[in-house]
Amino acid sequence: MLPIRADLAFDAADPYTVRVDFVGTHSTSTWLIGRELFAHGVLADANQPAGTGDVRIWRDDDPAYLLVSLSGVEGDALLAGPVDPFLAFLSASVRLVPFGSEGPHMEDEITRLISSLLDA
Repeated sequence: MLPIRADLAFDAADPYTVRVDFVGTHSTSTWLIGRELFAHGVLADANQPAGTGDVRIWRDDDPAYLLVSLSGVEGDALLAGPVDPFLAFLSASVRLVPFGSEGPHMEDEITRLISSLLDA
């Protein structure tokens, strides 16, 4: 068992994604995780975790904790942390961009991508 810190970031210009920097004593690993996956994960349990791929999220048997399972080329990790900071983070992100209203926030990014493709 190793102590790590999870730094979460949300950008309204990319409202579907949460950037998570998992910071350990000797390394940092950055993951882009769907905001909706976190929202489902805080409501899920071990019998039916949220997610089916490299990231799965659910509440621990002690519901004060959230578990995040990561699988990648460097191996697997099971992370545990208090759920309250995740709930506060999600709540703040929803105040910026409510679920279901993400599309209009992507317009600038889509326009930029189209312009870069046309300029190529």
